[in-house]
Amino acid sequence: MSAPNDLPPMPQDPRQFRRGIFLLPSIITVGNMFCGYACIVFAMRGELVTAAPFIGFAVVLDMLDGRIARMTNTTSAFGLEFDSLADVISFGLAPAILAFAWGLSELGRVGWAAGFVYVTAAAMRLARFNIQTQTHVDKRYFVGMPSPSAAGVVAATVYAWPYPLEGVPVAAASMAVVLVPAVLMVSTIRFRSFKTINFGWTPSYINIILVAGIIALVATSPRVTLVILAYGYLLSAFVEMAIGRFRTAPLSPAAPPET
Repeated sequence: MSAPNDLPPMPQDPRQFRRGIFLLPSIITVGNMFCGYACIVFAMRGELVTAAPFIGFAVVLDMLDGRIARMTNTTSAFGLEFDSLADVISFGLAPAILAFAWGLSELGRVGWAAGFVYVTAAAMRLARFNIQTQTHVDKRYFVGMPSPSAAGVVAATVYAWPYPLEGVPVAAASMAVVLVPAVLMVSTIRFRSFKTINFGWTPSYINIILVAGIIALVATSPRVTLVILAYGYLLSAFVEMAIGRFRTAPLSPAAPPET
């Protein structure tokens, strides 16, 4: 008679394992939504230095849920819609509330109107993205600034200067921080998608080096690094646009030789 420890393990139902994989991206999306909610709560309490990083955490979780869903082949219509609704909170409402607590409140009705414009632009950007994913588009670019990147501009700016802006002339700067990303989100300017960039090296190696370097810079000087990353991506579309126009500019015809 064999001992109890020698009994063979009970077979596991593969459907339970599959269900766990299916729920994992949605759980990460819930974490993304929680970060947006936490940003709103801390911003309403005036704790801007605590509120702003939650948008950065939401950006990381937003990248993870889609990537994990594709890796595990668990993408679904529900997951796409759930992710978009969470993004409206984390990258639409939360940055607007954060900017309002930072400086827009000093502008009265003009301030909260500017915040609402940002929320509307983020919702429109996400709706357009959902439509574009169903059609054949150039995967190398986003049409309009992605909402996580736009929210990152607001969060990085507030985190770099987490002090409420007082006075109308100073608080007017907060309008530019929300309106410029809002206009770029609904524009047709193409922003590079870094998922398809080939640096010429083995992709796994270069990705690890880049991520390690960014983490080291953020750990060393988070405020400066995050501002450079946020505004650098914002300006990158215009730099690439200028380079493209320079390359395609027609050459002036050569002057005829003198006789």
